[in-house]
Parts: sequence; C-alpha cells; structure tokens
Amino acid sequence: MRLRTLIPLITITSLGNGLADWPQYLGPERNSTSPEKGIRRSWPEAGPEVLWTVSVGRGFGGPVIKDGRVYLLDRDDEVGDSLRCWDFSNGDELWHFAYDAPGSVMFPGSRGVPTIDGDYVFSCGHNGDLYCIDLNTHKPVWNRNVWTDFGGDLGGGYPRGAGPASRFPIWAVTQNPLVYDDLLIVASQAPEAGVVAYAKRTGEVKWKTPSLGYVGYVSPAIVKVDGNDHLVMVTPSTNPLRRATPDENELGKVVGIEPLTGRILWEYDRWLCHIPVPNAVDAGENRVLVVGGYELGATMLKVGKQTDGSYGATELFTTEEFGDQTKPPIQHDGHFYAQYGTNSRRDGMVCMDMDGNIQWKTRRSPGFDKGSMILVDGLILATDGAKTLYLIDPDPSGFKALASAELLGNERSDGGETDRMRRGATQNWAPLALSDGKLMIRDQSQMKCVLVR
Repeated sequence: MRLRTLIPLITITSLGNGLADWPQYLGPERNSTSPEKGIRRSWPEAGPEVLWTVSVGRGFGGPVIKDGRVYLLDRDDEVGDSLRCWDFSNGDELWHFAYDAPGSVMFPGSRGVPTIDGDYVFSCGHNGDLYCIDLNTHKPVWNRNVWTDFGGDLGGGYPRGAGPASRFPIWAVTQNPLVYDDLLIVASQAPEAGVVAYAKRTGEVKWKTPSLGYVGYVSPAIVKVDGNDHLVMVTPSTNPLRRATPDENELGKVVGIEPLTGRILWEYDRWLCHIPVPNAVDAGENRVLVVGGYELGATMLKVGKQTDGSYGATELFTTEEFGDQTKPPIQHDGHFYAQYGTNSRRDGMVCMDMDGNIQWKTRRSPGFDKGSMILVDGLILATDGAKTLYLIDPDPSGFKALASAELLGNERSDGGETDRMRRGATQNWAPLALSDGKLMIRDQSQMKCVLVR
C-alpha cells in the first residue's frame, strides 16, 4: 500500500488548554454522555451560533476532540482514507495523514470514529486498515489490516450467504477502536478472528477469539459484571435477504469476553437482528441492553455466576417496540432514549423504562431517524438524522423539545436511479462530539462547530 502524507499547514504552538476532551466514539466514557455543565436551555430564533464550518467528504464517521484539536477519519472512495486534524478554535486544518484504500459500497464514504490515547490516535478505515498515528510527528507508528490479516478478501463483494465469509462485508468494515489498559481492541469479524486485541504501542496481536458468527458492524463495549469488566460483542442473525440456503435461519449472539485475555466468559445465542450496528449498553446491576434496527427491537440480559462458578446470561425481556438502527440508546434516570427509525418503521424518538415498558414515542412529530444524541447537563442534544438539531429535556412523561434549528444540509446527489437508496437526500447519521460547550456535527459535505453554551 502506497502512503501519502502532507506536511503540516501551520506550526502547532500549543497542545492543550484545559478543554474537556471527547477522545473516542460516544465520548469520555463511551456512553454518549458529557460531564460538562452550563449548556443553554434555550436558543435564539435563528438557532445556536455556528462558529466555523469545513468541507468534508461523504460518509458517516464522526469526529473526536482532544487538547484543542479536532480529528476525523475522512474518505474519498476513489483514493482512500485521510485522518484530518483541525484547530478547534477556528477550524484551520493543521495536518492530515492519508493512505490508499480505494473502494466503494452502498451508502459510500467514511465509517469509523478515531480513538485518542495519550500522544496517539487510532483509526480503522473502510477497508479494515488499522493505524496508530503519532500526534506529534503525524506519522504512523504501526498499521495492520483487521480484515485481510485474518483471512478476509477485499475483492468480489459480499456473497449471497449470510455466514462468515472471506469476501468483503456488504457495507464495509465499520469499527470504532477501543483502548483498554495497554490494548487496542477491535472486532475483526474475519473468518479467522472475531475480536482482536493489539498491543496499542506496537500493533502486536496479544489475543484473538475465533470467529463468533456472522459479519456485522458492532464495536466491542465494556460492561460491569459483579464489579469486573467484561468486553461484550454482538453478532448478527441470518439476513433473510442473503441466506445461503432457504432453510438457513441462525440467531445472533451476545458474547462476554475477559478483556485482558480474550477468554470467552458467557454467551447468549438468541439475538435476532441481521444487521446490528449499536454496541451493547451497560444498564447497571449486571444488566446488558442490546438494540437493533430493522423492526427487531431490543433485548435486556442479566449476567451472573452460575452454580458451577461460570458466567451465564438470562434474558429479562425482548421488545420490538424499542430499538435504534445506528447508535446505542442514552440512559438517564432509569430510562432509555433512542431513535427508532428503520426501513418501514417510523417511531421517532422513543422512551423506555428499565423493564421494557414504552413511555412515549414521537413517531413523525417530530421524526427522528438514525441521528445522534449526547446527554449533557441534564439535557439531550440530538440530530434527527436529516437536517435538524434539537435541544431536549429528557422526561419520561412526554417528549419535551426546548429548541430546534435546521443546521444540516442536503446530501450531494448524483441524480441516478440508485441515488435514493445509496445516498439519499439527508442521511446525516454521524456521531456527535462535544467539548467546552462546542458541539461538532456533520452532514454529507460539511462539518460544523456549534456553540451550545
């Protein structure tokens, strides 16, 4: 693979200024929650102030923020991936590191969110390219491929069969790297590896699981069980549109793994969702919530030790009335909030209690469909997946929007027959990022810094 680098556009004179960082997917604790205070409870009629705007390529990858810098894994399908860095104060691009990784799938463009740890940023690209980049030199420390290193094939497209296969996933590799202790953990989901842990400073494989099942788009997550960390991975059920045989009908899995060793601790094998994207959610008290789209809902599990000392998972409830196709739900004061828009279901924003009882749905008034949300200072900042940013008071008694503003634009259109399916009008589904009262949002051509404090 031929590498391409760019000399920094300006000299970086200051690395940090005490800002609250958003260094990884879903924020500091990887749970869509910010510790910041002082968020505005209302907006001017014209909406919150947009401080700066930059152009980005098509895609669904979101930014991260650390030490006054914004990072995004951008993409040009004809060329490859580009890790870009901007000054958080004014949007000036400081440097980028790019590498060749051409290729396109349905819903083209970027996928994953980078992760920053110390002086290093980790990213996993569309084709499975996993890079560790030094933030000071802007050069790679190491790189691997999570797909081809473990028996995956970049050519030929995904086969009709829904089982583990060597050919490329139909919607490309989608991973948000997780740093745990001295490890960098991703779900390879290749034929010869399910989840893989690398030494974060060298890229050496420290452990890997066997294939755990079908290929999906879920990143591993950490949950607490009896006070101990369990790494939880979710795999798909059979996709009914891509069965290898008419009678193929396997269910997906939720798997608990010891994060330092890769040892499988427990497994739930009745998860019904053929294209899972959201990671598992730590619901407290040894409970794990798993959600999906495509009208397949949510399952709550209880994990605990059995009489023989091993761990097991018990299903507490399953409901088709709550789900989220692209993000894990937000948990607040004993309730979950999610955007349940799917191919044929438009439930909008939905509130559910810990026992699976639905409190309310906005449906189409207003509609929410695959957008992103952050809980901050007792409020929810949410994009609706299309054009609008909302400020919401999370209340189980009913939906309470405090303000809204149309800040996201239409996606660039090619005007062809497949444009609606592959690109859509406003498929603005990228995760958000928040630091120092400034919210980073993006659509299919621009990324904006919005003042919400």
